Amino acid sequence: MKNYMEQIKKYLNMEQQVLESLIPEEINDVMNVLEDARLHNRRIFICGNGGSASTASHFECDFNKGISYDQDVKYDFECLSDNVPMMMAIANDIGYDDIFITPLKNKMKPNDVVIGISGSGNSENVCKALEYANEKGAVSVALVGYDGGRIKKMAKHSIHVNINNMQIVEDVHLIMDHLMMYILSGMME
Repeated sequence: MKNYMEQIKKYLNMEQQVLESLIPEEINDVMNVLEDARLHNRRIFICGNGGSASTASHFECDFNKGISYDQDVKYDFECLSDNVPMMMAIANDIGYDDIFITPLKNKMKPNDVVIGISGSGNSENVCKALEYANEKGAVSVALVGYDGGRIKKMAKHSIHVNINNMQIVEDVHLIMDHLMMYILSGMME
């Protein structure tokens, strides 16, 4: 049996350091953007690739069901990463870089919110979605890692997980979902 204790402790230590380096004002800012959207019946679109797509789906579930369940005014989240047939059709016929911008062109209205999740901050299809949001008067939000990439620079609001480690970045992005859900659902009074 192999002993992984040293690597386990190192990983957990990295995670703790990153959590301690987060800027609470960034998180608070994003939470207020989301609450404003809910209270004004605006749609919130969210997208990402790979593990970030999974996190985007998790956000949609936790906000539409977990937080909204007992609220009179509910969240209206839509995960653009969840409609696989539509994404494949767009990727095949137009190009993979357009899989998120195309449904936004059909559905997004001014003052809606578009959240882009990207570990690197440079996913082209997420960049295009946030650029479009900015051009059309929506509110752009980024959840990024590494140095923040292009997405952090273009988003009006962001939460930056400043580490060059995709696993830690994705861990913390999911923690942001659960932190927000816990607080906004009233579990933490």
